[in-house]
Amino acid sequence: MLVLANAAASAFHARPSVAPHVQRAVSPHCVASVPTAASYLAEVPMGPPDAILGIVQSFKDCPAENKVNLAIGAYRDDGGTPVVLPSVREAEKRLLTRDVNKEYAPITGDPEYVKKALSFAYGDDNEALTSGKIVGVQTLSGTGACRVAGEFYSRFLPKGTVVYVSDPTWGNHIPIMQLSGLEVRKYRYLNRATNGLDLEGYLADIAAAPKGSVFLIHACAHNPTGVDPTPDEWGRISAAVLENGHHVLMDCAYQGFASGDAEFDATAIRRFVADGHSMLLAQSFAKNFGLYGERVGTLSVVTASAEESARVLSQLKLIIRPMYSSPPIHGAHIVREVLSDDELRSQYYEECKGMADRILEMRALLKAKLEEAGSTHNWEHVTSQIGMFAFTGMTGEMCDELRDKYNIFLTRDGRVSIAGINSGNVDYIAEAIHSVTDGKEIGA
Repeated sequence: MLVLANAAASAFHARPSVAPHVQRAVSPHCVASVPTAASYLAEVPMGPPDAILGIVQSFKDCPAENKVNLAIGAYRDDGGTPVVLPSVREAEKRLLTRDVNKEYAPITGDPEYVKKALSFAYGDDNEALTSGKIVGVQTLSGTGACRVAGEFYSRFLPKGTVVYVSDPTWGNHIPIMQLSGLEVRKYRYLNRATNGLDLEGYLADIAAAPKGSVFLIHACAHNPTGVDPTPDEWGRISAAVLENGHHVLMDCAYQGFASGDAEFDATAIRRFVADGHSMLLAQSFAKNFGLYGERVGTLSVVTASAEESARVLSQLKLIIRPMYSSPPIHGAHIVREVLSDDELRSQYYEECKGMADRILEMRALLKAKLEEAGSTHNWEHVTSQIGMFAFTGMTGEMCDELRDKYNIFLTRDGRVSIAGINSGNVDYIAEAIHSVTDGKEIGA
């Protein structure tokens, strides 16, 4: 080390010194060859647009007056306007009357928010929760929860562990897990001939997966298909996962917004905990509270004991600290306020049910309007599916025609955001869908 240091010092002193006010004369013919710190940027390629957000941008850029956005997963009222729930507005008003500072949250987030969020998902009287066997942290919505979960698995499950995602799944699940260093494979989920659940394929893939794999499961309102297992089917899926020794990462983005009943929408979560699964839960309050831009979520881990919970929490802190240090506080304070006050909580449940009911109403209306337009296809799946999205069975070419000819923007897998449909545009949408699907097969 001393030799290297002396050599470096000698080389430094051997360089000719230049006074600060003297500038070297450089030939203009040599300027292009002089490397710059930013020259590497010239080699950075243009990245492809996000599969969904790119469509949203195309929608914004479209000058047509009759354009319709059926791509984005954000709730709209019957006038096509974004909604802030009255209960959320009231919670914000209350927060403004208090002396709430803007100090950093702890690494794990607002503890009272986390407590209320976990009770919302698992139930107030859940034995695992009340005994300290479930530990949670606040995250950057459900996306952040999945990212922290992926990192946790990468560190503590055996090298080579595979994460299985449904076919299809929310597009972000795959890169999140891959960037965590995990291999991603798919399990059968959608029966494309019926636009329903392929339960037998699902169970067969659970049995065929290497023991100790992770199955990423949507708790309710499966995105993008809107196809959910029944309570009995959840029981068969739970038994198969247990029998084959797999882990579960459950992603819950629509509790309360799926059926309008937050307790019913937690069926899978509570069933899997009661059955004794190795389980992590990613939770989001973007859709069901309308807090899209606030990035409010949690990640929780079901453990064997309070002592195990303490060790898990210590490791979650070590993951979060260099990743984003601590989460934002405003949205968490809103959720905490709503879920902590009996009156606000009751009001929120009614408002959430109102959103879910409007989605159900639009499903039924779209189906009726398609039949009115003369479509001979069976559109029963539009009303049997649940949640914000309907998986129509339309091909990519049909979706392209809807965009190019009718200015209706949707993802090329045929997923339609029901929230973008309202009484003012449903006739136009139904007629356009009938036009591009008439005489052609769908759902295959």
